[in-house]
Amino acid sequence: MRIILFPREGFEQMVSRQFHYPEGLNGTMELAFDVPTFADVDKEYQNALHCGAKSVMPPTTEPWGQRTCYVADPDGNLIEIGSFHE
Repeated sequence: MRIILFPREGFEQMVSRQFHYPEGLNGTMELAFDVPTFADVDKEYQNALHCGAKSVMPPTTEPWGQRTCYVADPDGNLIEIGSFHE
């Protein structure tokens, strides 16, 4: 199995076709990444912002014991970064 993340403009150029996408935050799917520790959640959140992602929810420790955050990539795709380990 392979997951490929591809910029929309690049994909459209590759297939010589233009597509129409939702504007703003694309809530049709979410990519979730587990990282080893709570500190890694904070670190990767800052790294994602530095790389151009937009904050949706800053790192938060939830009542069920998970530290999680959400960012949106430049196309508005929702990305979760979380950990259950302090």
